Amino acid sequence: MPPAHTGAPVRTGASTPSSPKPLRAHSPGRPGYRRMSLALFAAGLATFALLYSTQALLPAISDGFGVTAGQASWTVSAATGALALFVLPLSALSERFGRTRLMTVSLAVAVGVGLLVPFAPDLEWLVVLRAVQGAAIAGVPASAMAYLAEEVEPKALVGAIGLFVAGNSIGGMSGRIATGWAAQAWGWRAGLLTVGVLALACAAAYRVLLPRARFFRPAPLAPRAVGAAVARHLRDPLLLRLYGIGALFMTVFGAVYTVIGYRLVEEPFSLGQGVVGSVFLIYLVGTASSAAAGALVARVGRRGALYLAVATTALGLLLSLADALAAVLAGLVLITAGFFAGHAVASAAVSRTAATGRAQASALYQSAYYLGSSAGGTLGALAYHTGGWAATAGIALLAVLGVVSITLYGSHAARAERRLPVRAAAAR
Repeated sequence: MPPAHTGAPVRTGASTPSSPKPLRAHSPGRPGYRRMSLALFAAGLATFALLYSTQALLPAISDGFGVTAGQASWTVSAATGALALFVLPLSALSERFGRTRLMTVSLAVAVGVGLLVPFAPDLEWLVVLRAVQGAAIAGVPASAMAYLAEEVEPKALVGAIGLFVAGNSIGGMSGRIATGWAAQAWGWRAGLLTVGVLALACAAAYRVLLPRARFFRPAPLAPRAVGAAVARHLRDPLLLRLYGIGALFMTVFGAVYTVIGYRLVEEPFSLGQGVVGSVFLIYLVGTASSAAAGALVARVGRRGALYLAVATTALGLLLSLADALAAVLAGLVLITAGFFAGHAVASAAVSRTAATGRAQASALYQSAYYLGSSAGGTLGALAYHTGGWAATAGIALLAVLGVVSITLYGSHAARAERRLPVRAAAAR
C-alpha cells in the first residue's frame, strides 16, 4: 500500500532485496530533475508568451482598431484578470485530477485559443478571446508550483521555482520580440499568429519531457475542504504579506511593460515596432535574477533579498524618467531584475510556508499576482493617457513603497515573535 500523501516528497530509506526500490524526490544533478526543469521551463515559456502576446503590439492594435491606450490595454488586462479569477478553482481540480493532467489540458486549450486570436474581427472579440485564454492558462501556474513542492527536495525548491519563473521571463521576452518583428513585416495579426505557433511547439516539448508525478495522491473534490484551506491561508499573516508583495511587484511590472511600447514609438524616441519588440531582450536579465534567487536568499535571507529587489526596482523607475534612450533601457534592466528576483523569492516562500493545501496557497498567490498585473496595466495606461510616463512611473513607485512597507512590517513582527519566549522565560 503506498504511503499516505502528506504534500511533501517521500524520503528514501533502507530497502531490502525483496522490497521495491524507494522513490526519491528530484534534486539537482539527477536526470529526472533536468527533464522536469526543461519541461516546466517550456510550459512557463508558452504561458507567458501567450499571456502577454498583445502587450508589445498595443500601439499597433490602437491604430488598427482606432482606440486609446486604455482601451487597447484591456487585451492584456482581460487575460491576466481571468487568470486571477480561475486559478483557485482550477487548482482545486488539480487536487482531484492531478497536476500534470491539468497543466496539459490548460496548455492545450490556451494554445488552441491562441491560434484563433489573430482572426478576431474587432476589439470586443479580441478581449473576449483573450479572457478565455487567460482562464485556460490559469491551470498552469498554481499546478506547477504544487507539482514542484511535491516532487522536489525542499532544499532545491527555490532553485526549481526560479527555473520555472525563468521560463516565464524567456516566454515574455521571445513572445514580444517575435510579435514585434512579425508585426513590423506583416501586421499585428501575423505577430499574434507567430506567438501561437511558438507556444504550440513549447507545449509539445513540455508534454514529451515532463516526468510523471510520483508523490501526488488524488483527493476527492471537496468544496468545504477547499474553502477551509483558503480561509486558513487567508488567516496566516505571513502568507497574506507574501500575497500582497506578489500583487504589488506585478503592479509595477504590469504598468511599466504595458505602457513602455507607447513611450518608445513616440517622440523623442520614435522607434519602429520591431525595435520596440527587441527591447524585451531585457527579459534575459529576469531569467538570470530569478534563477539566482535561491543563492541570494541563502546569503542575505528572504527579507534581505526582498529589500535588494525593491531597491533595484525603484532605482530603475527613477532612471526611466530620463528622455535619453540609454537611461530608459538601463532603467528597464533594473526594473526587470528586481521584479523577477522579488517574484521568485515570494512565490517560493509561499510554497514553503504552506504545510498543507499547497495548491490553494499557490493559487491565492497567483490570484493576487495577476490581479496586480491587471490593475497595473490598466492604471498604468490610464496614467500615461493623462500624465505621460512620469504618471505611470509614479503609480509604479507607489506600489514599490507598498512592498517596502509590508516587508518592514514583517521584519518588525518577526522580531516581536522572537522576543516573546525571552519575556516568558524572564517572567518565570
